Amino acid sequence: MPDTSAVPEISRLTAEKRPAVRNAVLFVVALCLLLLAIQISDSWRARQERLAEVAVATANMSHALAAQGESAVRVVDTVLAGVVERVETDGADRGAERARLQLHLKNMASQVEELHALFVFGADGRWLMTSQDRTLAHNNTDREYFQYHLKHRDRGVHVGKPVRSRSTGDWVLPVSRRLDHPDGSFAGVALGTIRIAYFSTLYESFDVGRAGVVMLTLDDGTMVYRLPHSESLIGTNVSNGPIQQMYLSQGPVGSGIRRSKIDGIERLYSYRHLDTYPLIVATAQSKEEILAKWLQSVLTQATITFVAIVLLLAFGWRLVRQIMIRDHLQHELVGAREQLQEHNRALTVLADHDGLTGIANRRRFEAAMTLENARAARSGLPLSIVLIDVDYFKRFNDTYGHVAGDACLRQVAAALRDSLVRPADLAARYGGEEFVALLPDTDPAGARMVAERIRCAVMALQIAHAGNDTGIVTISAGVYTSTVASTTGEGVAIAASSLVERADALLYQAKLSGRNQVCGGDSTAT
Repeated sequence: MPDTSAVPEISRLTAEKRPAVRNAVLFVVALCLLLLAIQISDSWRARQERLAEVAVATANMSHALAAQGESAVRVVDTVLAGVVERVETDGADRGAERARLQLHLKNMASQVEELHALFVFGADGRWLMTSQDRTLAHNNTDREYFQYHLKHRDRGVHVGKPVRSRSTGDWVLPVSRRLDHPDGSFAGVALGTIRIAYFSTLYESFDVGRAGVVMLTLDDGTMVYRLPHSESLIGTNVSNGPIQQMYLSQGPVGSGIRRSKIDGIERLYSYRHLDTYPLIVATAQSKEEILAKWLQSVLTQATITFVAIVLLLAFGWRLVRQIMIRDHLQHELVGAREQLQEHNRALTVLADHDGLTGIANRRRFEAAMTLENARAARSGLPLSIVLIDVDYFKRFNDTYGHVAGDACLRQVAAALRDSLVRPADLAARYGGEEFVALLPDTDPAGARMVAERIRCAVMALQIAHAGNDTGIVTISAGVYTSTVASTTGEGVAIAASSLVERADALLYQAKLSGRNQVCGGDSTAT
């Protein structure tokens, strides 16, 4: 017999070596993943820091622009407040007062940089006076600001929608106040206008990049000014744009990355609502421009990391390769030994098992029978045998063919094997269509119960058999149980042979009695 004593030790050593290869691979992969994770983490952190840095810058810019816009409107509002007080106190109908007020309007317009012009309109919308040297032949009842003061009694300042001036043709932002008669009735409107171009001069001094924007809008989303400047956008409604949406959700001050509804560019926006007036100032820089330097830095670092990972993988592969080469001869030796053992096991199975049904063959049964009979002789415990024959099997073969016959035998063998529940019980093919069950330590009643279980299991297969009266495949069984007294080795051998012969006789009796039944089960001492 081959020496297999060294196989467990070799297998153990091999099992200890294989984790070394796996661990080396895992270590190299883990190190590569760690480098990659560090690179991703650092890149993401740098990205967030870059966006946060620009967000602070744009927020500060918005704050400065809001302060300047607040100042510009406040200057005009202050001038208007003085005009309203003089008109309501001195009146605008008498020639002397009117001439003085006209001169005052001209002086204010020339001295205040933010002012485009000053106007006083009567209750009927006619031009009463202006800071401009023009014929007063217009009527402004159709203007939004005029209708607002006509319908609202409040005396506060009103910042209207941008309009094109009827006197100069320039786009202007109207800032107006209501005039009242002494009895509180509507007396007209005092108007100061800020040239939209003023905001252009103001905002162009701020650097927001090539694709950046600066915006001034009313609370309702009406565009006042946008850098880069385009007159076609003045007065348009951008309430569905990013600034208005952030204003509605975040409040007077906020920032965020949004995509423009005008040009589709994704930008980092920061906005601020003016403290006193219904205006929102916003600045934005292109996200692509913001992250351009960051992206360049990331690509450089990623290239370095990639080279490091490639070198690490190359080194790791060489290391693993050396380990694998070192284990190669040992692996082949173990493989050869395992193949030998597998062949030995296969030969053992072939020697002890029936090639057709897969259960034990007659050789295995006889060896087990001799062993169990000797054990029963020593212990005095019962030993039972069930000898089984497939009813009318020759007819089955003649009717359905040998292939179907082989399939039938395999199914019967499986039913026999599955009906034996104890490890010590043995199912074997005795020869042809005959099977046998060896039941150590089983009394007659138990043996008969097992035989009946086998018979019912075969019937439950419902294998069609036209040559059988039942229409399906059935079996007949002979059951014999013996309590063997302690004897010589020769006596034991005779007892084993006698046991099979008596079970065979009972099987013959079952066939003579009509088949599909179990005969025997009475105890007989030998």
